[in-house]
Amino acid sequence: MLKLLLLLLNGAKLGKLALTGGSMLLSVVAYAWIFGWWYAAGFVGLIFVHEMGHYLAARRRGLEVGAPTFIPFVGAWVSLKDLPHDAETEAYIGIAGPLIGSLGALACYFAARETGSALLLALAYAGFFLNLFNLIPLSPFDGGRISAALSPRLWLLGAPMLVGLFLWRPSPLLILMAILAAPQVLQAIRGFRSPEQQAYYAVDAETRLTYGLLYLGLAAFLAIMCHALHAELPRPR
Repeated sequence: MLKLLLLLLNGAKLGKLALTGGSMLLSVVAYAWIFGWWYAAGFVGLIFVHEMGHYLAARRRGLEVGAPTFIPFVGAWVSLKDLPHDAETEAYIGIAGPLIGSLGALACYFAARETGSALLLALAYAGFFLNLFNLIPLSPFDGGRISAALSPRLWLLGAPMLVGLFLWRPSPLLILMAILAAPQVLQAIRGFRSPEQQAYYAVDAETRLTYGLLYLGLAAFLAIMCHALHAELPRPR
């Protein structure tokens, strides 16, 4: 009986790895149709690095979390089987993705500078933009999880940003994000009155300051890098 149980547990672990690996491979194939194999592999790798930031942060806080799952042209996510108990934990997990993801993009940037590779430069730009995009202060973006530790009412700033992005670059993905974000926006308008909500979002001033500086500093850095690299990207002939 014990051997059977161990076999089932090993099979479950292999199943999780197969889901992550298989969905990553599917994403690479999908992106390769448009951008080519090398760019597709690098882009999916950068998304993986971003998601592993969330994964490691959740594990560090003692939460059970699933391996990353990928959907082409949508992105990836790690499923939290144990939900955070307070806004600070949610912010800790939320900011880990953009932080680690930005380090991955920075590695591509330095490698591009050393080798003169246009491919690595394009991947660096994609990585910086991906992590900046995720800092929109609106759930389900990472920025929404971080700003929850500052004030959930910041989600009201994220809504017009999402609308502006859609007007600038219409995309079905932005429509999906707007649908997912709608309940949080409505909640921010109504306010957080229940004792449970007030306890969840109760964060001391020092923690708010720390996350606020991290959030704004990372957003500024990514915006500067995106602007600088956009001018250097090779233009199609």
